[in-house]
Amino acid sequence: MLGGAGILVGVAAGPAQAAEVSYATRCVPPAASGLDPVEGTTKVEITAPPTASVGDEVTVVWKFTQAASKNPDLIDLPANSVQPSGTLKAAGAQTADLAMQGPRENPAIPKGGAMVLSDMKGTLKLTAPGKVTLTPDAYSINAFSTDTKCAPTQTVEPAATIEVTASSTTPSSTPTTTPSTTPSTTPTTTPSTTPSTQPTGSSSASPSDSGQTDFTGKEVSVPYACKTPIGDKNATSPVQIDAKKNGGSFDLTVQFKKSVMDSPADIPADSVKPSMEVALGGSDKGTVHVEGPTNSQAIKSGDPIEIPDLTGTYKPGASGRSTLSPGVLTIMALGTTTTCTPTKSEVSLTLDTTQQAGGASGGDSSGSSGNSGSSSGGASGGLAQTGADDHGMLRALGLVAGTVILLGGAIFTFMPHRRTR
Repeated sequence: MLGGAGILVGVAAGPAQAAEVSYATRCVPPAASGLDPVEGTTKVEITAPPTASVGDEVTVVWKFTQAASKNPDLIDLPANSVQPSGTLKAAGAQTADLAMQGPRENPAIPKGGAMVLSDMKGTLKLTAPGKVTLTPDAYSINAFSTDTKCAPTQTVEPAATIEVTASSTTPSSTPTTTPSTTPSTTPTTTPSTTPSTQPTGSSSASPSDSGQTDFTGKEVSVPYACKTPIGDKNATSPVQIDAKKNGGSFDLTVQFKKSVMDSPADIPADSVKPSMEVALGGSDKGTVHVEGPTNSQAIKSGDPIEIPDLTGTYKPGASGRSTLSPGVLTIMALGTTTTCTPTKSEVSLTLDTTQQAGGASGGDSSGSSGNSGSSSGGASGGLAQTGADDHGMLRALGLVAGTVILLGGAIFTFMPHRRTR
C-alpha cells in the first residue's frame, strides 16, 4: 500500500559516496485492507564511505528517490504518520544483514499522491579487510500501526562498495560505546516503573459504613482484547469505579489510571468520544452506560490519547449486594468505532442496593438487603453478559461513506501510558 524504497547515508572514514540502484518491487498491503499487491519500481540511493579500516563503525544512509507505488485512494495520510524500515545486505569481505530505519517524518500525502518516505540509517562495524558491497533488500512501510511489506522481484545490484583496509581503530570505538549505554538504561527504567504501579494497584474500596454516601472502588487491573481488521491488540490498564449515592440511585465515575497509546497522527479537537458499559453482578444484572466528554483540544502526533473520567447513573434493578466491574470500552473517533472487551473480569465496587422502579435489568432480589449505600471492595465475580462474544468483538471500521479503512482500530487500541491526574 505504501510502497517505496530505502535510503542509506554513510558516516565513517573518508568522504561519503552516493550511488543509486533501480529494481522491480512487489509491495503487499495488509490483508484486511482488501488491496491487491502493487508491482512497481523502487529507486534507492545508498550513501557510504568509499574507504574505511577494520574496526571502523560506519553509518550508511538509504534514500528513497522513487517509491514503488502511490498512496491508494482510501485515506489522506497526515504529516509525520509514515515510517520506513528495511534490510541492507552486506557481502564480500564480510556478510551481514544491516537493519535500517527512518524517522516518522513525511509531508501530508493526499489520496492517490506520490509516497514520500524519510531517509533510513543504519550502522555497520567492519570486521575484515577487502571489498564490502551494500545492496538494498526487503523493506516495510508502517502507517497507523499497519505494515506494507515490499521485496525485490529481481536480483538487485550493489549500490555501494567500501574498500576496507587492515588497520583497525577498534580499541577507540568499542570501550566508549558499550559502558555508556548499559548503565544509563537499566537504572532509569526499573525504579521509575515499579514504585508508581505497586501503590496504585493496592487501592481498595472503603469499608461499609451506615449512612455513607461516597464510595471509593478498588483499582483493578483489566486485560483488554481489541480485535481490528488488521489484527488483535491486547493490553492491560488499571481502572477504578467510584459511586456517590443520589436518592435510591448512584452517580458513577469510572477512572482510567493509564492513557491509551500515543497518537500516530494529528487529531482535531472534539473528535474522540469514549464510553463504557459497566457490568453488574451479584443481586443485579445487566450494564450501566457511562461516557466521557470529547477531547477539548487537538491531539498532536506523538502525544498520549487519554481517556477522561466516564460518568453515568446506576439505578438498581434489585435489592441486595450488587457488584460493578469494568466492562466493554468503546471509542468513537474520526467516523470510526473501536470496541475493547475485558478478557478477565474483576469487581471494583460492591454496593448494598434497594430496587428502584425502572432500574437495571434486575435479577434475583432475594439477596441480602441492607442500608442502601454501603460498599465494600475486592469481591470476586464474573463479568455479566454484555452481548459481546467471549473474547469481545471490534466493530468494523469505516469512513462515513462506508469504505473500510486501516485507520480507526489501530489508532485507539490500548497501549497504556501513565496518566497524570
